[in-house]
Amino acid sequence: MVSEVVSGLMGILFYRGPVLNFSEEERSEFEKMYLSAATENAEITYTSKYPKHRFIQYIAATKPVILHGSNNREIGEFEARRQTLYNGQFVNAVFGTKDGIWPLFYAVLDKNKVKGGIRNACLKVEGGRPHYFYSLNKETRDASPWTSGMIYFLPGETFQRAGNGLVSFDEWVSKTPVKPIAKISVEPADFYFLDKVSCHKDTESIVKSWLLYKFRVKRTIGQTIHKMTS
Repeated sequence: MVSEVVSGLMGILFYRGPVLNFSEEERSEFEKMYLSAATENAEITYTSKYPKHRFIQYIAATKPVILHGSNNREIGEFEARRQTLYNGQFVNAVFGTKDGIWPLFYAVLDKNKVKGGIRNACLKVEGGRPHYFYSLNKETRDASPWTSGMIYFLPGETFQRAGNGLVSFDEWVSKTPVKPIAKISVEPADFYFLDKVSCHKDTESIVKSWLLYKFRVKRTIGQTIHKMTS
């Protein structure tokens, strides 16, 4: 009951992930493509008619893997580096997630065009669907910051969940180096929430960014539609 209330409140602020129902045809195609490339860092050739994000979500949900998105298309091994967890704590680790959508943001956002801070989250509510939040500042957004990238599938044995609780970020960390099992090339159009990225001011609080997130997204969509029809 508590988780349902919390999930409902989060749904007011953030966008929920899609329901994961896969047809038998999808499952069969996805299994064949993944198994044919599940060797050391082999690139998956995507041949399905179904959206690529569904394949990535399927593998994330059904295989013992952790996902990592990057602009770098040729990573042979991920090394532990000093980075910051969602709570601001420093840790030397390889970062990843069990979520099938969140890493796409990091794969297709051109890091060379990021000016200032980016704000994003994949929040898991116990027993419910994930909730997402994505925001760039105006300077980054105006630089047309989208590019092609890569999603890496990493073996999950050495990873541990970074946070726990009723609501937590879907961050996983490995304190030892990790070699990818497989990888798949992605484009901006593969990012499920590409049209749900808002724009914030670097000087505003994260709480304000959260509270205005969906309003800003809807306003941007409305402005885009107006330009297309005027």
